[in-house]
Amino acid sequence: MKKPHKRLDLWHKSMDFAETMYEMTADFPEHEKFGLISQIRRAAISIPANVAEGAARKSTKEFIQFIHVAMGSCSELDTQLELVKRIGYISCEYWQEIDEYLSNIDCMLVGLRNSLRMDNKSLTANA
Repeated sequence: MKKPHKRLDLWHKSMDFAETMYEMTADFPEHEKFGLISQIRRAAISIPANVAEGAARKSTKEFIQFIHVAMGSCSELDTQLELVKRIGYISCEYWQEIDEYLSNIDCMLVGLRNSLRMDNKSLTANA
């Protein structure tokens, strides 16, 4: 039986992005091991992990809460990536590429949240 989160394009895209973040941070200076490297990796994996956990919950309200946590991780990661661009760990061109990908994930999170809200409203209206 396929887990519910594995049916979501959002989960697959955010897993791919987390993998990219692991690869990108592998080239960072060693002294960032317990700083930016750790923070970026944790924020990146938090997005698909929260989507997965939310999809496994019994209620739509709980799923929406986990989507909000994933959205927070997306914003945290956005800030961390801005910093690594500013301090020169990644090029502006590469930053633009990953920023666009992260923005797409953020839009997908918003879309899923809005869809879940609409479904939840129609369920409660029919109850």
